[in-house]
Amino acid sequence: MQELSPRQPSARHRYTPETWLTLVGIGADGEAGLSEAAREAISSAQLVFGSARQLALVPSLLRGETAYWPTRFALGVARVMSRRGQPTCVLASGDPFFYGVGATLSPHLEEGEFVCYPLPSSVSLAAARLGWSLQDTQVVSLHGRELRTIVPHLHPGRRLFALSWNLDTPAELARLLVARGFGPSRLTVLEALGGPEERIRSCPASEYTLSRCSDLNLVAVDVVPDPHAVWLPLRASVPDTEFEHDGQLTKQDIRAITLSALQPRPGARLWDVGAGSGSIGIEWLLSHPSCEAIAIERDAARCERIRRNAEALGVPQLAIVEGDAPDALEGLAPPDTIFVGGGVANPALLERCWNALGSRGRLVVNAVSLESEAQLLAEYAARGGELHRLSVETAAPLGTMTAWRPSLPVTQWRIQKP
Repeated sequence: MQELSPRQPSARHRYTPETWLTLVGIGADGEAGLSEAAREAISSAQLVFGSARQLALVPSLLRGETAYWPTRFALGVARVMSRRGQPTCVLASGDPFFYGVGATLSPHLEEGEFVCYPLPSSVSLAAARLGWSLQDTQVVSLHGRELRTIVPHLHPGRRLFALSWNLDTPAELARLLVARGFGPSRLTVLEALGGPEERIRSCPASEYTLSRCSDLNLVAVDVVPDPHAVWLPLRASVPDTEFEHDGQLTKQDIRAITLSALQPRPGARLWDVGAGSGSIGIEWLLSHPSCEAIAIERDAARCERIRRNAEALGVPQLAIVEGDAPDALEGLAPPDTIFVGGGVANPALLERCWNALGSRGRLVVNAVSLESEAQLLAEYAARGGELHRLSVETAAPLGTMTAWRPSLPVTQWRIQKP
């Protein structure tokens, strides 16, 4: 068995052509919180990258050139990598590998090219201040992300750490919590943790009156619902009432079975063809933060409705393509799984979807009309897979009594590509 060379920092730092890059975590206390090796890494670097705030924290250590990290992050990565073999230091906040630059750079680096001197992350410091168990607290990054990405994590009794984008994030988060029925939740805003200007303030979301916050903050949320709160279930289907739709909606019971047939998994990409209200793609994204989905819908009004539903349910990253399938499928990122829920009587559409899938890709098709069902029977006879007939009946008033009201039966074809 091959023994790998450790990327392990020593008590003193020394650059070599092979180990040319150092990642230094820096706290709000600046130079005072750095180890001797981290200080030497900064002082002996020919070029030090960092934000204006980070560079201003270590002025006495800067001997070589300095450079601000550009707004376009990819440009910064390219500039760092262009210096391969030359002593280079990159400053990061706290732990470079916790939502930091280290995680961005490491895929571009080979073994042994860098050394990292981390400090406690802001989340670690927040947990220490509040006495919260890190392994039991959900961390949600709102840094450069849509605020509503926190919505799927709002469940009664849970605790969250929200990494803020800027000084406005705490107030915006409080308004969102109130709108979702979580006004009694307690917000704790922790600012400039570990530095001389550290400040910790707390209030219920519904009574948020905190004065101007520091740009450098995170928000701890102790989630408490009011009697009218709405939260999204885990491993189940979202109620139909949570979707705006024009009747083109895969109903909750059928949707739950369909999601089970689609088998979401971390990192997988779904094509939702004939997306209607977008419910299948939205629930796919809700199944895991790393999932991706593309909703393909030919009707412009429905596309706007899908966008509103995705934003309201906390998955604004849902990609939406307006156009007629199969032509609209051209050039899309390749799928791992495809759901077809619109009219499927067109054999060319199913052929295009089948060809788009790689080995072990899954295709699930729901049909309601006789014509579409006939097409699925033909596909089943030609390719195999599984064929299911799904029927749901709901109790409803019948005069002064109650009777079963059947919904339209759904024929579902499921198949995995060899």
